[in-house]
Amino acid sequence: MDLWIIRMVLFAATIISGYLVRPFHLSPSSTLILSSALGLLIVLVEIRVRRCSLKALIGAAIGSILGIVGASLISVVIGRMTLDPATGTFAQVMVLILMTYVGLVLGANKAEYLDLSALGGIFSDRSLKKSYKVLDTSVIIDGRVADICKTGFLEGTLAVPHFVLRELQQIADSADSIKRNRGRRGLDILDKVKQVPGVSVQIVEKDYPDVKEVDLKLIELAKELGAKIVTNDFNLNKVSQLRGVDVLNINELANALKPVVLPGETMKVFILKEGKEYNQGVAYLDDGTMVVVDNARRMIGKTIATQVTSVLQTTAGKMIFGRFPEETENNFPQRPERRPYEKNERSDRPVYEEDREKVKGR
Repeated sequence: MDLWIIRMVLFAATIISGYLVRPFHLSPSSTLILSSALGLLIVLVEIRVRRCSLKALIGAAIGSILGIVGASLISVVIGRMTLDPATGTFAQVMVLILMTYVGLVLGANKAEYLDLSALGGIFSDRSLKKSYKVLDTSVIIDGRVADICKTGFLEGTLAVPHFVLRELQQIADSADSIKRNRGRRGLDILDKVKQVPGVSVQIVEKDYPDVKEVDLKLIELAKELGAKIVTNDFNLNKVSQLRGVDVLNINELANALKPVVLPGETMKVFILKEGKEYNQGVAYLDDGTMVVVDNARRMIGKTIATQVTSVLQTTAGKMIFGRFPEETENNFPQRPERRPYEKNERSDRPVYEEDREKVKGR
């Protein structure tokens, strides 16, 4: 709002100056039209220049200076030519405009080749430009972001929008005890993040009344700040990518850090429960990865060595499939086969040798 007031003052000053000076001996009405057009042009150029990076501005300035120097040298040559004075002046002005314009455009386009760090940080905009990371409600409640901040993998400023804090407060004040505990946990996590050395947490008061959903507000704020969204919400991740906003997904980071297991390797697991298929056992690694082991149903409650057969990566996480070696299974004592001794005369049930020994013993 203050910037627009300054622009209006500049626009009015341009009109008043043109009316008082009366350039080119124009009429009052023509002077007002020319001054208004000039003031509007200045405001439009200022709005466009504000979007340019510091490198582009420095490159454009250097290119313009070089263009003016080149135009001056060419003007010296034109001045020594036998031309009509009006024609020579016109040619010099056109060369000056052309060379300045070419230098301005080329300097701005090739600004990426400038190394501002070589100037000792005088013209560097790194200290002014902040790298924002916008935190989502779900990732705050999840809590793992605090551990990631402690390790130093999240740099820059962590932006917490005011509408996210309001949502956390509503969850913390919920009548449901589970939701209430989740909301309070989120507020505690924010306090832990603020206490981590080297981490800056900034509360952003920006809101978008026209947007109702919190996820869409996060996307709009990230676009405005040029920030990335930190979340573990799968749907928000997809929508943000469609809107052209970068996302840091905590779940994807956790899956990427899980140990790599290749088919053919042997690993020790604790069979916790029965699997869905026949004769399967299910185990879990320390990071929560599910391990499905064939021929391990009878080993529930025991730690076994299984051979990995395949690894399946899904959106929900990683699943490891293994097989309990048959030779290991055969090492367990088997019940001896009972051989029939003779046929019972009173029934069709056969009489076994072990049963006859028991009868003799009586």
